[in-house]
Amino acid sequence: MSEFTFKEMIIQGWPVLSILFIASILSITVIVDRYFAFRRARINAERFVSKIQKIIDSQGMSAALAYCGQFAQPVSMVVQAVLRENGDREAKERAAQNAMQAQIMELERRITILGTTGSVAPFIGLFGTVTGIIKCFIDMATHAGGGVEVVAAGIAEALIATAVGLFVAIPAVIGYNYCVNKIRRLSGEIDVAVFRLIESSSIPGGK
Repeated sequence: MSEFTFKEMIIQGWPVLSILFIASILSITVIVDRYFAFRRARINAERFVSKIQKIIDSQGMSAALAYCGQFAQPVSMVVQAVLRENGDREAKERAAQNAMQAQIMELERRITILGTTGSVAPFIGLFGTVTGIIKCFIDMATHAGGGVEVVAAGIAEALIATAVGLFVAIPAVIGYNYCVNKIRRLSGEIDVAVFRLIESSSIPGGK
């Protein structure tokens, strides 16, 4: 009986549950994708910039650019933008900011799915709860005196919609916060390292 009730509960709540299931798959996909993207982007910015400064001192700007070209991490892209800028310090800072913004936009790709899922999934579950409760009242009105079995399916549908909505939303919110914090920390490390690069007298116009 319990197995039948569970199957019946899933069947009756499938419109809402299917939406939540799709949202859950999307969220998991984005979380995994961004996790590996952050791993690929991770590099010690301080060490990288120190290496660039040594190359500039010993081999010149062209060698430093060639070395940067071997890396695809955000810090390398920002450093290349600074090295290619022949203007004064303000021009280099603008180049760094523009390059950093482009890298942030790349890292932020698709994380809005997580924020949207985390915000919307509980409301979708609530919608399923409301429809389940409405069904309960309709069954109670049409089967007066039928006992608790009459409304059990509607109550179960309402409860599972709420539970699944929260089950989908919680990982999405955690994943979103993880991504935002990772991007903020990475961009902060790059900003500090590149600022020191701009300050260095090794770069023409950096003083």
